[in-house]
Amino acid sequence: MERLTLLGLPLDPVDMEEALRRIGGFLEGQGTHQVVTLNPEIAVRAQEDQALRRAIGEAELVTPDGVGILWAARRLLGVELRERVTGVDLTLALFHRFPGLRVYLLGGRPGVAERAAAEARRLGAEVVGFHHGYFSEEEPVVEAVRRLAPDLLLVGMGERQEAFIHRHKAHLGAKVAMGVGGTLDVLAGEAQRPPLWAQRLGVEWLLRVGLDPKRWRRAPRLFRFAYMVLREKR
Repeated sequence: MERLTLLGLPLDPVDMEEALRRIGGFLEGQGTHQVVTLNPEIAVRAQEDQALRRAIGEAELVTPDGVGILWAARRLLGVELRERVTGVDLTLALFHRFPGLRVYLLGGRPGVAERAAAEARRLGAEVVGFHHGYFSEEEPVVEAVRRLAPDLLLVGMGERQEAFIHRHKAHLGAKVAMGVGGTLDVLAGEAQRPPLWAQRLGVEWLLRVGLDPKRWRRAPRLFRFAYMVLREKR
């Protein structure tokens, strides 16, 4: 299917297999290709954050990350998307599909990227470098990534990640750059994924928000997303 438009944002109606196939093509191409895993929270922020909106609009691949996106596509567009393609699932699938993939990990607190790198190596990736996400000067970090020219740059810097990739896209030297949220924390063992039943039912986000007080401030965005979809439907 061709690219869709959901709440003014692009969305590629891909499942995991198609996402892997497209990224495989990016890895064989020239230049840096940005991958965005679109979830309801990002969709809400993009309504007011122009830098984020531009990053999503110019990304080469935008996957449906979250049951809310599947629901919105069905309700607003009449499209039944086959499955969620989340940042953590896509990362793990890339390690499995492309053994020896040259990866740079960027984000997390000091020490997190290093531990995530060890796990990525165990899963078959060739980690060429890593750096924490607590930096104020971006140019030295961008230059470090450019020198190493990874196949895959994983950026776990929360609300900064998509705009950071887009801003430096021409100078990163990576074939694929993807914002992955808390994936580095998962790889590092800092965060545990919810039970498999929650992942299969698509309520992973609900458990994360409900069990982590630090995430409670993000809950209003989820309600706003539902309101946006229902308002658009009317």
